[in-house]
Amino acid sequence: MFNLVDNMLVPGYTNFGIIIDMQSIRIKNSRQRTALLALLRSTHSHPTALWLYERLTAEFPRLSLGTVYRNLSILAARGLVRVLASGSGFDRFDGDIGAHYHVICEVCGKVEDLSLPADSSRDAAAAAASGFRITAQRLDFYGICPACRDRDTGL
Repeated sequence: MFNLVDNMLVPGYTNFGIIIDMQSIRIKNSRQRTALLALLRSTHSHPTALWLYERLTAEFPRLSLGTVYRNLSILAARGLVRVLASGSGFDRFDGDIGAHYHVICEVCGKVEDLSLPADSSRDAAAAAASGFRITAQRLDFYGICPACRDRDTGL
């Protein structure tokens, strides 16, 4: 549950910082959008829209799942969140827009940030090989997480 009292949405995130982020790229601020962005920035679980919706409805009982999707789309289009499209199933969202990699479990779908420095030299190599002006990169590693490996020793 979120408490909007004392200018705090979640520990470590103030309304002020999120409002400044939205104003800097000319997004209209709303309490729901601010809470959504704060919640997404407070977790490293790379949640789905449904996960976010379920946690926000305690504070915003009239919130719809469609509103969550629309706001995520706006925030992603403006570069405040990253969409991790899985190709199948539900997209996941990342509040950390800095350069970093992910590791994804092929069994349960869990997504984690990977503590490896981003390799910017790949940008130049990709540009040279393709003729494109490279603006971003995304590299995901796939494997089987320890929990799934432990459940099924054959993995």
